[in-house]
Amino acid sequence: MRSRMNVYFPPEMLKQIADLADRKGLSRSAIVEAAVVSFLSPDGSDRMEAAFTRRLDRLTRQVQRLERDVGISAETLALFIRFWLTITPPLPEDAQSSAQIKGRERFEGFVETLGRRLQRGQSFLREIPDDIEAKARSGEPED
Repeated sequence: MRSRMNVYFPPEMLKQIADLADRKGLSRSAIVEAAVVSFLSPDGSDRMEAAFTRRLDRLTRQVQRLERDVGISAETLALFIRFWLTITPPLPEDAQSSAQIKGRERFEGFVETLGRRLQRGQSFLREIPDDIEAKARSGEPED
């Protein structure tokens, strides 16, 4: 059902509406209705802007996760190095050769373990929030 509405237009605009209606073979009401619908509907640029906004929001969240992960990685490495340097005593000259061999073996084991974890999709960084949450539930103090 349609409702009637009276609107007023300047004479030159009424002439443009009438000319367009004649050329298109439509009523003047149909022309005005199409114009109002177009005005009330989001246009292509509005839809594109909304799509870009959603994409930018998603990219922002991804960059924030990357920043967090890089920060955790850097802090983990720094703490490990400080701990390692603090507790590792210097080796006597005669033990350095065997220690270097053992170090290479351990490093190769580390690289193999890392490769297996990455192939399975396991990530230390994804485990951290779970560990923190478990500590919080248990009442255990965080370091």
